[in-house]
Amino acid sequence: MGNCQMSELSLVSVGKVYQVYQKGQVIFRKGSRAAGLYCIREGKVKLSKLTGDGKEQIIRLAKEGDVLGYRSLMTNDHYTTTAVALSDCVVCLVPRTDFFSIIEQNAQFSHSLMRLLAKALGEAEERILHAAYKPVRERLAEALLLLHHLYQPALPGPFSIPITREDLAALMGTAKETASRLLSEFRDEGLVITQGSRITLLDLDKIGKLSALYD
Repeated sequence: MGNCQMSELSLVSVGKVYQVYQKGQVIFRKGSRAAGLYCIREGKVKLSKLTGDGKEQIIRLAKEGDVLGYRSLMTNDHYTTTAVALSDCVVCLVPRTDFFSIIEQNAQFSHSLMRLLAKALGEAEERILHAAYKPVRERLAEALLLLHHLYQPALPGPFSIPITREDLAALMGTAKETASRLLSEFRDEGLVITQGSRITLLDLDKIGKLSALYD
């Protein structure tokens, strides 16, 4: 589960609809009714919600092969987050009726879905703890590692990460000014290179150790 090529989804290949989203376009919005299971074929997506004071908080980052919207489908609820394309994306949508048909007919798919839900719950709990107790400098290191994993190409070698300061701050759970200041500190320490909105990580080991200081 969590991969668009899984054999179970081939059962509804006729019902799948492929949609193209441009960078910055909303895929689904918080509060709307769950239309089906979304699977990212190409591109990167952020899932976020607004805090009580109106600031964006990025809950999850998703890339090729990841599925979206499954929790709202399973609870027969409205979406609790908004999904926005971080890059140009191709996303397939399995309609909710076809999704539930697979669950009823395929035990392997149901078990995979339960494992995915359990994994997502564990990750959410960990992020809540980190937001509450981990200092913001360490949260920047953690956010950079998440982004590195999200954008890492198949072939080894240096690469830059396209991320706005607003999105970086929303991923860290802090203000844009704080994210920019700490990123400048990382640059002065030789941990990263910044070029406009693009970031290149220079020392993964040090960033990893910094991220894990309070784990």
